[in-house]
Amino acid sequence: MILSCSHINKSFGTDVVLKDAVFHINEHEKAAIVGINGAGKSTLLKIIIGEEPADSGEIVIAKGRTIGYLAQHQNFISDATIYDTLLQVRQDILELEQKIRSLELEMKHREGEELEALLDSYAKATHAFEQADGYAYKSEVTGVLKGLGFSEEDFSRKVNTLSGGQKTRVSLGRLLLTKPDIIMLDEPTNHLDVNSISWLETFLLNYPGSVIIVSHDRYFLNRIVSKVIEIESGQVTMFSGNYSDYSVKKAQMREIQLKAYMNQQQEIRHQEEVITKLKSFNREKSIKRAESREKMLNKIERLEKPMVLNDSMNIEFHPAVTSGNDVLTIKGLSKSFGSMKLFENADIEIKRGERVAIIGDNGTGKTTLLKILNKMLPADSGEFLTGSRVHIGYYDQEQQLLNEDKTLFDELGDEFPAMTNTEIRNLLAAFLFTGDDVFKQVRDLSGGERGRLSLAKLMLSDANFLILDEPTNHLDIVSKEILENALTHYTGTVLFVSHDRYFINQTATRILSLYHGQFINFLGNYDYYQEKAAEQFALADQTAAGSPGSRNSAAASSVSAKESDTRAEWLAAKEAQARERKRRNDLRKTEEQIQKLEERDNEINDLLTREEVYTNTSRLIELNKEQKDISEQLELLYEQWENLAE
Repeated sequence: MILSCSHINKSFGTDVVLKDAVFHINEHEKAAIVGINGAGKSTLLKIIIGEEPADSGEIVIAKGRTIGYLAQHQNFISDATIYDTLLQVRQDILELEQKIRSLELEMKHREGEELEALLDSYAKATHAFEQADGYAYKSEVTGVLKGLGFSEEDFSRKVNTLSGGQKTRVSLGRLLLTKPDIIMLDEPTNHLDVNSISWLETFLLNYPGSVIIVSHDRYFLNRIVSKVIEIESGQVTMFSGNYSDYSVKKAQMREIQLKAYMNQQQEIRHQEEVITKLKSFNREKSIKRAESREKMLNKIERLEKPMVLNDSMNIEFHPAVTSGNDVLTIKGLSKSFGSMKLFENADIEIKRGERVAIIGDNGTGKTTLLKILNKMLPADSGEFLTGSRVHIGYYDQEQQLLNEDKTLFDELGDEFPAMTNTEIRNLLAAFLFTGDDVFKQVRDLSGGERGRLSLAKLMLSDANFLILDEPTNHLDIVSKEILENALTHYTGTVLFVSHDRYFINQTATRILSLYHGQFINFLGNYDYYQEKAAEQFALADQTAAGSPGSRNSAAASSVSAKESDTRAEWLAAKEAQARERKRRNDLRKTEEQIQKLEERDNEINDLLTREEVYTNTSRLIELNKEQKDISEQLELLYEQWENLAE
């Protein structure tokens, strides 16, 4: 065991964050800390590192072990370059190297015993240099910087000129190079693109020390961790396995807890009814028995109702109109900013019912494409057409479409004047805005709150083509799962940009990877993309090398090379989607028929109790025959429903 946390308690005023938290981390173990926003994950890390005092409890770190911590936000000030800032981490090696150079110069001018002494010092210094992996430190620094998404041109940039996200990446690089025994990372993937996240995954998987991660990136957690520490309502619980294992175990535990709670509530209600009845008899014996039962009831340790996953925020998107089959057609679209080409001659088609994810490195033009489609930016050349009856709903990651001077209530009320005050309040409550929250001004909202408000507006728009730019940014895991569920059951079309690989895996039916200015098509989710990416990118590079200056032609060629296979796969997927729509439609119709027949059966049961009916022989025979027919029809419909439900 390298870290032990015993009976940690922490409150902020009346808000209890941690209650008697107990957990431990073993050597070489990789663990995740999970929980909703505000659960206390970052607070727990700060308590471990000593930045925040616990109200009570004990933190024990194994003797002689070092610990390194990366906070969510970094704003350090330095006139040094990015490269020099990371080099400073290996100051011991730099000093050794300087000592070796000095000894080499001095040995040129010494002889005899002095030279022997210098040679001995030189041998010790070079041995220490080798032991510290001194010959590889420059390549190690370069590897970390490139892995975190910095190009060689960036190495000479001053840290003071960097954005907050870039400074966080520099801080992460410094931490990784210090190689502490325990690495603690708070949302390390927030400012990384997909390639950098993959690099960090590999680094942490091979890291010999222990790692503790707070992250909402479930794909990242799945690949790295073997233990999950959950914080829920102040309680801390440990689960073995990765995030998916935790999710399954948590659902099972929740079900058991909910069943126990419901059983106890049922017993409490039963006892209360018995007590009330006994008291109503107004006899001495009965009253004593009622009092005895009351005492027993008061001694029962009441179970708390477990939090029910996904019950706090329920999002449903319903297109007002069904669009035509051709939703979006892009032909020869190009965009550059000065000498920087983002993409050129892009040809893309999107059909009704598809959920298409656009992925690629930061700064390649993904958000730019969405802004062009929403006419917020002009294209340099090319065109795009939306199909028949297509209505676009746009979710902007920067929430620029929100009015800073309005309250949440007015933001919805002014845009959707047909809604009543109650309807607006109910909708905002579904997105976790209750009480006086609805009168907050937009400018005072956090990033996550802005995201939820934008999603609320999108839901009201009745759009049938959703264009979403990083919709999961600032959402906690529960909110992400709610959004995933809503999009998976959405009957319209979705085009979205995201770095959240788990979210992409759950929702996308097709992926467009923006690679060297080309959109390369992958018919499937993120797992399928990972399987095929290297092959497709190599093919695109080969084609581009054969035709200099036409990288987008390479994309067309690489897709064209497998066009027949892709087309066949696409048709098969569309047929499967059509079959699924028919199944759902048939299931709905069957449920409606069952409901009508069951209602009629209840009506007949009611009629059979009436004197004017059961004394009328012909009417009685008629109703009995109808009820028998209903029973036979229901038997067939139940069987049909069961088959459709499977």
